[in-house]
Amino acid sequence: MREYLLTLCITAAVTYLLTGPVRKFAIVAGAMPEIRARDVHREPTPRLGGIAMFFGLCAGLLVADHLTNLNEVFAKSNEPRALLSGAALIWLIGVLDDKFEIDALIKLGGQMIAAGVMVMQGLTILWLPIPGVGNVALTQWQGTLLTVALVVITINAVNFVDGLDGLASGMVCIAAGAFFLYAYRIWYSYGIEAAAPGTLFSAILMGMCLGFLPHNMHPARIFMGDSGSMLIGLVLAAGAISITGQVDPDALRLFFKGSERQTVQATVPVYIPLLLPLTIIAVPAADLVLAIVRRTWRGQSPFAADRGHLHHRLLEIGHSHSRAVLIMYFWSALIAFGALAYSVNSASMWIVLGVVFLSAIGLVLLLLPRFTPRTPRWAEHLVPPRYRRRRAASTHEHSLAVEIAEEARAESHEVSEEPAPVTAGATRVNGATAIGARSRFHVGDGSR
Repeated sequence: MREYLLTLCITAAVTYLLTGPVRKFAIVAGAMPEIRARDVHREPTPRLGGIAMFFGLCAGLLVADHLTNLNEVFAKSNEPRALLSGAALIWLIGVLDDKFEIDALIKLGGQMIAAGVMVMQGLTILWLPIPGVGNVALTQWQGTLLTVALVVITINAVNFVDGLDGLASGMVCIAAGAFFLYAYRIWYSYGIEAAAPGTLFSAILMGMCLGFLPHNMHPARIFMGDSGSMLIGLVLAAGAISITGQVDPDALRLFFKGSERQTVQATVPVYIPLLLPLTIIAVPAADLVLAIVRRTWRGQSPFAADRGHLHHRLLEIGHSHSRAVLIMYFWSALIAFGALAYSVNSASMWIVLGVVFLSAIGLVLLLLPRFTPRTPRWAEHLVPPRYRRRRAASTHEHSLAVEIAEEARAESHEVSEEPAPVTAGATRVNGATAIGARSRFHVGDGSR
């Protein structure tokens, strides 16, 4: 555990320290696209945060290769090299997209090639444990197709949810944390060495997200872009594929009584969240499915961007930017750690009751802006201003407001009759707005 934590900390530190220089590089390179109709931020913000995350991944793998116990992962398995090869390819495609905005079909093809590169180096699904049937071995083509499909779906699920500051990195960090706990349990408690690569991948993934989050929380100073969102999606999928497709249920049968079929039946809660990464990142997966259905129903391409994602709907309901992100965090943690708790002890009714209770709390928080609570007069000083009663303005305040409005109307009328020339040195005028198009570069310290 100490070596895993050391790897996590090194990855987080490298990612955090490199994000600042990467932000300056993105500004110089012009990776600051103009505000689009679907964006929720108000100022051009540099992308390419995935560069820092990729070098954090490389640092984590390099440190793990030189540690006493984790070195055995590299000696006995080729999966870390397969992950690095696929991650480098998907990261390069993401960097090009952040700079030049390449076509969606080209990105999809790159995702499939990156998944194929990992399959060629051994990171693939070899068998599936099916309840009531047992261990089902897959042919080479079946394993390849299933692996590529899982990688592509997970990458796009993470990419689709990357719409608010800190949302994608925080949700993936939560999913990676839940994934790490169970992968470590399989590796350490059961002594199954095949689970070690997946445990390492999830620890490194947590470090990448934790190192980038301080720069990406609202208001974000830099975005991860597709170079970051596709990268962390691929790492998350690689960890799930490593455990699901490489850990033989026959090895687990040593720790369970009964036949192979009974063993698989007993370990179903274990393999459900690992077999389908979409159950761990259920919120991004639901957003992905809804987006595809919505756009196809309208006759649009499934890759056409819009403002119908779950986080956009939270903003439309009335949640603030930060509260919408925290609500998405809450639901991701509830689903991921609920599945983890169920996999550890599926017979406990307390786990089910706890999940139901927390789900009720989540629904109340989700619909909170729909309610307009009336706070008693004596308790108004105890609640935020938005929950206080609106008092009618006094006669003096109303007359003052009317007088100000009349003065403003008279000034605007005079200006319309005799327009004054606007020069570049005019005071109280935003030069970028008054003279021409807004500059792509934000002047100042970059904070929003």
